[in-house]
Amino acid sequence: MPENISFNSIPVDIRTPGQYIEIDNTKAVRGLPNQDRRLLLVGQRLSTGSVIANVPTQINNPDQAAGYFGRGSMLHRMVIAAKAANDSTAMWAIALDDLVAGVAATGTLTLTGTATGAGILALYIAGQRVQVGVSLGDTAAGVATKVVAAITAQTNLPVTASAAAAVVTLTARHKGLTGNGIDVRLNYYSDDVTPAGLTAVIAAMASGAGNPDVATAIAAIGDDQYYSIAVPYTDSANLTALEAMLDAKWGPLQQRTGHVFTGMVATQAALTTFGAARNSAHVSVLGINDTPTPVWEFAAAWAGVCEYYGAIDPARPLQTLPVPQLLSPPLKTRFTRAERDLLLRSGISTLIYGSDGAPMIERVVTTYQKNPFGVGDISLLDLESKWTVDYIRYAVRARIALRFPRHKLANDGSNYAPGQAIVTPSILRAELLTLFRELEEAGLVENFDQFKSDLLVVRSNGDPNRVNAVIPPDIVNQFRVFAAAVQYLL
Repeated sequence: MPENISFNSIPVDIRTPGQYIEIDNTKAVRGLPNQDRRLLLVGQRLSTGSVIANVPTQINNPDQAAGYFGRGSMLHRMVIAAKAANDSTAMWAIALDDLVAGVAATGTLTLTGTATGAGILALYIAGQRVQVGVSLGDTAAGVATKVVAAITAQTNLPVTASAAAAVVTLTARHKGLTGNGIDVRLNYYSDDVTPAGLTAVIAAMASGAGNPDVATAIAAIGDDQYYSIAVPYTDSANLTALEAMLDAKWGPLQQRTGHVFTGMVATQAALTTFGAARNSAHVSVLGINDTPTPVWEFAAAWAGVCEYYGAIDPARPLQTLPVPQLLSPPLKTRFTRAERDLLLRSGISTLIYGSDGAPMIERVVTTYQKNPFGVGDISLLDLESKWTVDYIRYAVRARIALRFPRHKLANDGSNYAPGQAIVTPSILRAELLTLFRELEEAGLVENFDQFKSDLLVVRSNGDPNRVNAVIPPDIVNQFRVFAAAVQYLL
């Protein structure tokens, strides 16, 4: 028969003399648990990289990524951006090979004239500045040759260059649709000036086709959990596959929450149309117009910022946090407040810009806008809401697993001796109330009286080994809008 005290390892009938003392850690840990959160980057590699495709690889620094995935590759540049935003979170990457049938995007820079003064041709490719020295008397063809040499010297650029007469042709290093988003422009800053006598005309990058299939990356993820995932793709097939994966992981049987961060550079109308067509609590899309920075870089930086601060406090609003490695659009092409409001209503996240032009998060929303019946639903609109309820779920799991790992189950009112490893519905209820108080002190929930009144913990009628519970926390919200009327007197 069991002794009054439930031991985990010491036999009840041991006969050899001695002092046998086991260590029980079930009550050692106090307070709320820390989640194991990791950041994953998914992007394309170059053939010069040493790590083959579809192998999850931990990354410590950008130079390491250059060796693993090829210098100047999409994934190398994503690591640079993500590390600039977040150098603390454990960072992993899964490389994809270009689609074999894909097509690389191309663009041109056509020069005319002869330099009538020395200067610098300030060319920006994917937000990276390429400075080309121009001397008095340089012809257009001569400057084109210098442009090719300058581009070739910058091995981190996402393009290669060649010249024929005075026309420079730029070719994306990767095949695919993403190459069409490589921005090419002159004179980003106000003090950039094209040397006198020269004229440059840019034909934007175009004709790229065929994204890799993220199904191989999803297979590589398997049962692992990555809390934040940055991807450069917004095509329907890839987003649908990612949404399905994360929807399954979010469910009660897996409970391995993840969230995709991606972006688009497009007009307000195009972004609104895109956002209205999607509906997932597990994807956030950052919409920007006219930024020189490519999607894969600002998506990685944005994900890094959100992951860093979300891990500190999932409920605290992410608004006003700066996004490094992102060049702001010119003032005249930035979205107005009215345009941003429409974007947010269509599931597109937005930025604002400081007095110095630096980009800052305005609001991070998911693309979730309607419930399965097509009715408007804001329950999982804000990323902070999703991350808060997920942390509460994690805290409940951790508390129950830690406090009651090998307990027997009895009804309330059972007359068992103190020291027995027995749990009852009322004991579980008391533990959940204690946990709620801790969550309240951490600023994650409110309204304890409501929680206590609505909390339901009962033993299952169909399974004698099971307890069912309804846990109704009132999560805190984010302070976003202050409205007031100034009623002055004369």
